[in-house]
Amino acid sequence: MKTGQPSKKDYVFVGIQLLLFVAYVFPLKTMVISLLEWIRYSALILAGLGLILGISALLQISTKLSPFPTPVVDSKLLTHGAYALARHPIYTSILTITLGYALYDESLFKFIIFIALWILFYFKSNYEEKLLSEKFTEYSAYKLNTNRFI
Repeated sequence: MKTGQPSKKDYVFVGIQLLLFVAYVFPLKTMVISLLEWIRYSALILAGLGLILGISALLQISTKLSPFPTPVVDSKLLTHGAYALARHPIYTSILTITLGYALYDESLFKFIIFIALWILFYFKSNYEEKLLSEKFTEYSAYKLNTNRFI
């Protein structure tokens, strides 16, 4: 496979991700969990922190952003800023936001979608890290010193 060109596997990961996003925003309120008010509002703060992390990662990655795990052709390995906190700060951001809002909304359905996203991002990041290791020789050292997600 030529670097920078999305593979079938890339499209499968992104397709599943989009389906989970659509399911997450679906207003299903049949599975409700009751949480204390302070937990709900703490979860909202967690979602806000996730949003801040995601915005900072997006600003860092700039024009090299792609929904696909395959690295963009002329990309550089980022290891500072948000990428010093997590190897996958955008995935971390999405997970934090979806967990925080699921708890705030007291939605078991949204919490299940969060779990599904976590599993998807685990496998998507494994695939992405294989490709990053092939492209950047320094990736293995970065991987040793930085967590996958926060």
